[in-house]
Amino acid sequence: MSLNIEQKKAIVSELAAVAAGSPSLIAAEYRGLTVSEMTDLRKKARDQGIYVKVVRNTLARRAFSGTGFECIKDGLSGPLLLAFSSAEPGAAAKVMRDFAKTNEKLIIKLVVLDGKAFAAADIEKVANIPSLSQARSMFLGLLQAPLGKFVRVLSEPEAKFLRLLAAKRDQQQAA
Repeated sequence: MSLNIEQKKAIVSELAAVAAGSPSLIAAEYRGLTVSEMTDLRKKARDQGIYVKVVRNTLARRAFSGTGFECIKDGLSGPLLLAFSSAEPGAAAKVMRDFAKTNEKLIIKLVVLDGKAFAAADIEKVANIPSLSQARSMFLGLLQAPLGKFVRVLSEPEAKFLRLLAAKRDQQQAA
């Protein structure tokens, strides 16, 4: 079905707005997927806050000009499904990776993170990026570790003394 110029402009502006606010993009070839499989993928993506769109490659090239996704203009060929992460950089990669594991017809073609294109094989690295809450908890753990060690060092003399008294008590009770 052909689109008129106004519809094409609307698609380009919508895609450009999404691309401007997204840190990562995963492009995958979806050839051979059934409607129910595509619906399942879209539902999983929607649950994670991922914007999924199938657009013509020429319209995607126009939308990506001036954004961080301009680096993949030459890689846009064939039927591609575009998945943009809005909140977490690795969210789209996780959903697409997990879906591709269960369905071999979905083939990851392009991976972009913060304006840098990666090989399709690097989707595992992008998918393993911790979420914001995970990164915060890891950071807090790093901050707490030295403090915990310091407290243990300070309390060790008293603990050693208590263990000595307990051993002495046990020795006297045995005698």
